[in-house]
Amino acid sequence: MARGEDGRPLYVPGALPGERVAVAVEGRRGEGWGGRLVDILAPSPDRVRPPCPHFGACGGCVLQHLAPEAYRDWKHGLLVEALARAGFADAALSPLIPAYLGTRRRAEFALRPPVAGFHARASGVVVDVPGCLVLAPPLLALAERLREPALGCLRPRAEAQVNLTETGLDLVLRLQREPEQAEKETLARFAEAADLARLSLDLSDGPVPLVVHRTPRLTLGGVEVEPPPGAFLQATAEGERAIVAAVLEALADLPEDARVADLYAGIGTFTLPLAKRFRVMAVEGDEAAAAALVTAVRRAGLASRITVERRDLSLRPLAGADLAQLDAVVLDPPREGAKVQAKALAAAPSSLRRLVFVSCNPAALARDSRILGAGGWRAVRGVPIDQFLWAPHLESIVVFVR
Repeated sequence: MARGEDGRPLYVPGALPGERVAVAVEGRRGEGWGGRLVDILAPSPDRVRPPCPHFGACGGCVLQHLAPEAYRDWKHGLLVEALARAGFADAALSPLIPAYLGTRRRAEFALRPPVAGFHARASGVVVDVPGCLVLAPPLLALAERLREPALGCLRPRAEAQVNLTETGLDLVLRLQREPEQAEKETLARFAEAADLARLSLDLSDGPVPLVVHRTPRLTLGGVEVEPPPGAFLQATAEGERAIVAAVLEALADLPEDARVADLYAGIGTFTLPLAKRFRVMAVEGDEAAAAALVTAVRRAGLASRITVERRDLSLRPLAGADLAQLDAVVLDPPREGAKVQAKALAAAPSSLRRLVFVSCNPAALARDSRILGAGGWRAVRGVPIDQFLWAPHLESIVVFVR
């Protein structure tokens, strides 16, 4: 980022701090200006050759040209800056937990047959990315098969959302029209050839399974869960383990059977590990995710330790008397953050003294942390976890007390 003539921020994708560059200013971007890198006049010593041949065309992995040590410092600094902006510059931060090549277990491919790839930056153009360095090998193999010309129902465009589960690939195809019977048969053959665990179709009203060869399963806290089609998973299994460990560590000094709420609980990523020590109130807005968690709780015989409530926390946050009954809260909101719920937590009864905030968006984390600070909460510890290699996203676990 540089400064325009009016002093506003000038964002220049591809430029690195300390470089002297030629830039074409292309228009407003948020509260500043957007620029296009024209030439590098004096490169940074931290500039390196990007390892991926798709760098620059593909809109992902935008920091491949930054040297590894400088990249790690920059990524760690995202949490430092977010907490400083919220007024918590003195919070103790752990070293960055790194991401690794070939470990991404979920992806969303844009399909423009015969292309199966990702969007270019700020563009509707789709870039084919064979050999993508961040995806797990089964996802790469699936992308190759999605380029097959026989899949006529994918034309002219479709989207593919895929999760790698313990029993195989769980694929959702978002289509623009209902496939004809012959096309469904072709898709069924495709699912068998690709060894998919499940193939579902989404025609805008939610995914419906077309073929189930094996029930997709994940193990969370030692409990088997059957995720619904298109379920949210943490981006990598390694990252998930690190996040869960950080959350459990943040609550390690609470007494056994303490009362903990898991807000935005999803399919139970935190709920089920937490239930080994605590009584857990899981709250989730998505109907399919909540139902999957209820089923897992019932099958595991955990109904005495876990209650599951379906609630849209952006419309009806947990507040007041509900919070007064708790010893701690864990919340892991979507990328846009938890502004409404943060306001409720800021006004929570003084008996609630522990809060663990899991966030993948430093900007939303800074905003929501500022709200919590106004309510007397204090950030004391943070753990930055890189699940999104070379991307400006960061998973952060922040512990608040009061």
